[in-house]
Parts: sequence; C-alpha cells; structure tokens
Amino acid sequence: MSATDSMIIVGAGQCGARAAHSLRENGWDGTVTLLGDEGLSPYERPPLSKSVLLGQRTTAECALYDDAFYRDRCIDLRVDAKAAAIDRAQRKVILTNGDTLGYHRLLIATGARPRRLELPGATLAGVHVLRDVHDAHAIAEELIPGRRIAVIGAGFIGLEIASSAVARGCEVIVLEAAPRALMRAVPEVVAERLVEEHRKRGVEVRFGVQVERLVGTARVSGVTLTDGTTVACDAVIAGIGVTPRTELAQAAGMDVANGIVVDETLCTRDPHIFAAGDVCSFPHPLYGGQMIRLECWKNAGDQARVAARNMLGHGETYKVVPWFWSDQYDMTIQIAGLPAFGKTTVVRETGVTSRVFFALDGDGVLVGASGVGQVREIAREVRIGQELIARRARVDPRSLADSNTKLKSLLTMETL
Repeated sequence: MSATDSMIIVGAGQCGARAAHSLRENGWDGTVTLLGDEGLSPYERPPLSKSVLLGQRTTAECALYDDAFYRDRCIDLRVDAKAAAIDRAQRKVILTNGDTLGYHRLLIATGARPRRLELPGATLAGVHVLRDVHDAHAIAEELIPGRRIAVIGAGFIGLEIASSAVARGCEVIVLEAAPRALMRAVPEVVAERLVEEHRKRGVEVRFGVQVERLVGTARVSGVTLTDGTTVACDAVIAGIGVTPRTELAQAAGMDVANGIVVDETLCTRDPHIFAAGDVCSFPHPLYGGQMIRLECWKNAGDQARVAARNMLGHGETYKVVPWFWSDQYDMTIQIAGLPAFGKTTVVRETGVTSRVFFALDGDGVLVGASGVGQVREIAREVRIGQELIARRARVDPRSLADSNTKLKSLLTMETL
C-alpha cells in the first residue's frame, strides 16, 4: 500500500498498542505499523513496581495482547525498530537501520524515560531506576530479605518500590529532598497518611535531605548526604521522576514544552502528526485549558483511543477526567482529577482507616478527589467524585464531609 494508506505509531507501549487497536476498531483498513525498540511486545508497566517485584506476576503475564491479536488484526508490530528521524516534508519515518516508512498520519507515543542520578558514584553496580522489564528484573534481584535498600525520591514510584521491598523482607530508607512526599500529586494530608503507613511498616522516611554522592568501590555501599552523614545500604533505587521522550519531535522542528505540544484533539501543529500519552502536553478544558502532561496508565489508554479516532478525522476534544491508582501494602490510593489545582481540602471518612480527600478550587468547584484505604471503601466515592469533576460541580463542603450524605445526591448540584 502507499503512504496514503498507512498509519504509523512510534512507541510500542500501552498508548501505542491501544491506539493501533482503536484504529482497527474504528474501521481503518489500511496499514497499521507499530514501532517499538524494547525487543518485546507491548506490556503494562504498573505491575513492574508491584506484583512483578513481589514475584506474583511474570513480565510475560503483563503483555497487553498475545501475538495472535496483532496477527489477526493485521497490525505490523516491529519490536526492534527504532525511529531515528521524522521527515515531515516527505511524510516519512526513518529507522536507525536506514529503512523509511511513509505515513498518512503519524502518532508519537514514545512515553518518558526515568531521570537518573547525576552524582558521583551513580554508575556503581547496585544503583537502579525503574521503567522497563529489564529494570524490574534487576531490582527484584536486589530485594533479598535482610538487605538495606535506599530509595531516593518519595513519589509514587519510590513509595511503591519501598512497600514491595518491605514485603520482600528488606529494610528500607526513603530519602526525599522536598519537605514532604508527593509534592505535585496530592494534598499534604494525603501524603501524610501514606507516609504514616510506611513508617508503621518500619520504613525510615527523611525529608529535606540532599544527596551529595553515592559511595562504594565496584558496588554501592552507601549514600552520602550534604550534611556529611552517610547512609549505609546494599542497593540504591532512584525514583526522581521522568522526562518525556521528545527528541524525535524536537529534531523535526515540532513544538516542545514539557512534552510535545498538542491541541485539544491531540494534534500537533503539523496536521498529519499526533502525540499521546506521557510524551504530550495538552490543554485540558476542565482546568481552564491549562497545558498539562499526565504520567499515568489510564491517560495513556484514554488518549490512545481519542488520538486514533482523530487520526481518522473525527475531531474529538480530549476531556477525560484524569484517574490514577497506586497499591502500597494492603492499601489502595485512587486519585481523580488534579488535586494540585485545589485551594481547600475536605475529608470524608469512608471506613475505619479509609478516607477520601476532596480538593475544591477558590470558587468551590470540585477539581480533585483522593481516596486512601481499602478499595471497597473508597472506590465508589472516588468514582462519583470523578463524575462531579467532569460536571464542574460546585459543591457544599459540609455535604462532602458528611458521610451520611449520599454523594450521588450531589450530582444534581449546580455545575459551571
């Protein structure tokens, strides 16, 4: 087939694979080429810091689809095909092996890469980040009962790894430069609840500490802080955030600002190129059109479906309420919306140890809901909170806090 019959997706992760599926579901019968460079079929990443580290799932069990799925849908999956450049004028993708592929529409779904420590000693054996299955296997080998693991960064990845390490019988210390955990993700009261649980499990958590260097000979044996103290450890795992993989877009002269810049339809300034998932920065209508970038499993899947439809000319606006979850110990954390946009927080008790924290903006509009506790005690409230956020509902804080008030009744409240 000619390039006018070809859809190319660069990035064979959650977003890329879902987009390829959606193209077929929405009737595209031309070529679909899915380009990946990990040597593996697309797989889900969330289990890597949880069930894979705990030995409860193999990485093979994390596969999104089996081989027959791609074969039956005539999706040309190439797992060792790294894109080297995009020729926008000719509408071609050039691979590192020199091959060129023409496209009718192109989706960039290259995701993000973990930030690595840029410190003396960062290249010592025993220092890890977590992003792919190879990282997960390497970290799992470090989690031997009795070992002392230093986790640098108290974000979700760092805290999930800490909980998995504790479950494997390790001693854990978490070092965070910020004054609290999850600075950009959740209100302070939510972060405090999570940290409290970690400390109950024996995790030492330190805030406001700066790492100066990692020490050791061939292998890391400690973390030296700027105050001169050294924390002894058997391994170091850095969870200090990620950066979007925008190199292809930048080299092709596309707009990049905290990700590949797209409009409300996930299209770039080039009408033939779309971007979705962790790599893109997009305007969200629920938050005043402010440009945001989301790093979560559900957003990758949701944007994949919208991007695929818009590659086919549907012109849909992406306005899904963000949703995220994390499992730590026997707790689940579910987050709907963007709590960081809130000015005040309202707490609703949903169980003996379960709480939902509602974030309201300055006008009393619900912008975020964070549930912490048992799934059965928080999921329904967070789900209704998600619907209220989608409706831009202005709600009475007293009703949110009163566990005797059924949240569903608030769906009739004033919306903006």
